[in-house]
Amino acid sequence: MPEYTLAPVGESDRRGIVDIFNHYVEHTFAAYPEEKVPYAFFDLILGIARDYPVVAVRDVDGGVAGFGMLRPHNPMPAFARTAEITYFLRPDQTGRGIGSEVLGYLEAEGRKRGIACILASISSCNEGSIRFHRRHEFAECGRFRNVGSKRGVLFDIVWMQKEI
Repeated sequence: MPEYTLAPVGESDRRGIVDIFNHYVEHTFAAYPEEKVPYAFFDLILGIARDYPVVAVRDVDGGVAGFGMLRPHNPMPAFARTAEITYFLRPDQTGRGIGSEVLGYLEAEGRKRGIACILASISSCNEGSIRFHRRHEFAECGRFRNVGSKRGVLFDIVWMQKEI
């Protein structure tokens, strides 16, 4: 029996998804806000990703172990084939291949919707994410130096890209 499943995101995932995101807000540079976000943030996530793939990772007990989504990079029709990616896993679920599964799912679902290019915006302080994306054939395609600041620490935004 698998340790996790990928499933559509529903209202029952609100608390789990926001709690996972808030872990990264409080403890890392992977999520950019300095303060925890309210549970209403879930509605923003679903609104941004409307008509794009969004997936929940469920553990064996049905709890939310992570989530992933594609969203428009730019609302102009000229950029309809390009999406940005976001995914977060509970810390106890990282390093187990689940992120790779979520990425594969989002790539496959993105292709069905005409997505041919995926972009990832990553804090330069998030070296694990940069390594993950390199291992999955993303290439650094740009860097905005010292544009982010969190808790008094300046960081770059590293843009990575993958043609699917």
